[in-house]
Amino acid sequence: MKAQTDRRISIDEIRSQFPALARRYNDYEVAYFDGPGGTQVPRSVVEAMNDYLFNHNANTHWGYPTSDETDAIIEDSRQAFADLFNSSADEVVFGQNMTSLTFHLSRALGREFEADDEIIVTELDHHGNVDPWRALEKDRGVVIHVLPMDIESGELLLEDLPALISDRTKLLAIGAASNALGTVTDVTAACKIARDAGLLSFVDAVHFAPHSLIDVKAIGCDFLACSAYKFYGPHIGILYGRNELLSSIDFPKLRPAPDNAPDRVETGTQSHESIVGAAAAVNFIASLGEGSTRRAKIESAFDAMHERDGELTRLLWDGLAEIEGVKLQGPSPDRPRTSLVSFTVADVPSSDVSKTLADRGLFISHGNFYAATVVQKLGLKEQGLVRVGCSVYTTHEEVQRVIDGVRDIIERR
Repeated sequence: MKAQTDRRISIDEIRSQFPALARRYNDYEVAYFDGPGGTQVPRSVVEAMNDYLFNHNANTHWGYPTSDETDAIIEDSRQAFADLFNSSADEVVFGQNMTSLTFHLSRALGREFEADDEIIVTELDHHGNVDPWRALEKDRGVVIHVLPMDIESGELLLEDLPALISDRTKLLAIGAASNALGTVTDVTAACKIARDAGLLSFVDAVHFAPHSLIDVKAIGCDFLACSAYKFYGPHIGILYGRNELLSSIDFPKLRPAPDNAPDRVETGTQSHESIVGAAAAVNFIASLGEGSTRRAKIESAFDAMHERDGELTRLLWDGLAEIEGVKLQGPSPDRPRTSLVSFTVADVPSSDVSKTLADRGLFISHGNFYAATVVQKLGLKEQGLVRVGCSVYTTHEEVQRVIDGVRDIIERR
């Protein structure tokens, strides 16, 4: 990988930071293609978490050294995500995972919604950005409208969005990238439509965050959520929210809990070690780039990662396309997309394809990936999709192993 400077970071140097890559299975070197479900973790992330637990572990705001250190560490971690999001540190909320944070936000917003108020969700999204909003149908009598996707292209029909908006519409919930098909959606355009109509906008960036630079100011969204374990960190969710909203929304909270944003959004004692690890994951990404600030380094790193993602996606797409019996799903590499490729192998259940490839040391996910509406609309509810996701440590040789493995499945049928 090459950052946008004279500095070169070799793929071997990157891979050396991931102990999991030394694993073997059935005498094969393991190649991890399950990044869309959760990436492997570099040594620096684990070391940061260990250091916190061994040397600083305490609860917050109690005035003794380890508690003061914990307070400072959490604030430093907020700043790391502020640099990742291009936001302020007081607009960064930590939580158990993206789904829990989204349910928490939907309940809070729902306190202000009335029966027959409307929310727009999409057919393309992970249900973590659908069902928390649909819960308000039952809880508050809210009406849900659905922005459709085009089956052939795997893209949302954004041109249909304005027609779904009425004077009762309160919020648009939309994904920046599909974890099932790799589609990248123009959320900047969608959020502008929402903003111009007086709607709030919530962006699911869970699958987008490992592959593209987030800029909440450029997107113009009110909320955005992601998960650190999708970009080389531990299992924890992060929510961006505009400060004025985090400060004013009636979030469910304990009476003695802080009332300042963003603390008022976070319930109970957080996983401090996970917060530390999440910030270390941001710093790992920054270490792959160059610049005078962390934000500049992150931007440089994503420029380089995006270029390499494109190479791997093209290799994988073209190689699979040449195999008779393989049907590729989602947008082609010529369209905006991440380095995720989903497909079917003749009439073989996706679980069988995944198991066969796993026997060759290729760890690949299958099914509907909680994007159940997408898979159902594709007519693949029973068969499911095979999903191959390339990450920062993926090599061209590993991609070729996948292509060869799929070809062998077809030839042995």
